[in-house]
Amino acid sequence: MIHKPAGILVSGNSFKTIAYALPQNIKPSKLSDATIPQPVHRLDYATTGVLLVGKTSSSIQALNKMFENKAVKKTYYAVTIGEMIPKGEISSKIDGKSAQSNYIITKSVPSKRFGKLNLVKLNPQTGRRHQLRKHLSSIGNPILGDKDYGIENLILKGKGLYLHAYSLKFVHPFTGEGIHMMDELPKRFKKIFEELK
Repeated sequence: MIHKPAGILVSGNSFKTIAYALPQNIKPSKLSDATIPQPVHRLDYATTGVLLVGKTSSSIQALNKMFENKAVKKTYYAVTIGEMIPKGEISSKIDGKSAQSNYIITKSVPSKRFGKLNLVKLNPQTGRRHQLRKHLSSIGNPILGDKDYGIENLILKGKGLYLHAYSLKFVHPFTGEGIHMMDELPKRFKKIFEELK
């Protein structure tokens, strides 16, 4: 597991990607099927948080399959704009495919500029591209700093997207052990909701 900072692609043709940096920054596996470490799922360019990395061929294959079969429970936190129902399920289609995201508001604060800001815990049940961003925007509560799906005059410039991959929960494919990996909320989230220490 590694922490992915904002503003870096997980993979792709660019020189500046997580996948490119991994071999120089992670100890290789000592197992016989060791391979170049690589991410086993994706996070958006602007999203921060926990990213799972495989270091052997068998683990990469097994973890990819677990993500495909929805055997990994993902939890995100986002800061959203506006009044929201305290908890809900969003199931509008994305790119013609079914998609579901569940959310719970954990904190709200009044904001001069945005009316209200909410710290929202999110559990995507599917893994469509930009799913959480599109879903929250579709109910009129876009993520703070979202340039693509935000509300025109309410886009926060220069602070990045307030979406954080907080945790991954799954059963280890080889040992059967329950794994729970977490990456605490960034300081900029805590600044908005001061009492989050």
